[in-house]
Amino acid sequence: MAKPLSKSKIVAHMAGKLGTSKKAAAQFFEELFKLAVKEAKGGAGKFVIPNIGRIVKAHRKARMGRNPQTGEAIKIKAKTVVRLRAAKALKDSVLS
Repeated sequence: MAKPLSKSKIVAHMAGKLGTSKKAAAQFFEELFKLAVKEAKGGAGKFVIPNIGRIVKAHRKARMGRNPQTGEAIKIKAKTVVRLRAAKALKDSVLS
């Protein structure tokens, strides 16, 4: 199985395709990250990257679970989690 691309390889690929410097491509990814965090933390609680997916802040209810070592029932607290939901275009392209 092939290894996934590292951040530096993605930046180098994007810089080569767009004819920009690696520094500019890396800065784009940093700004995209900052914008995604800002929007996901905001009132809407989501951020959309067209044709890739949607970052969604979701609430998980409290529930009962089990300690795998002892089998003892434990209560798991409610918490907020981040989910990345793949866009239909991405799913269709990857799965076809």
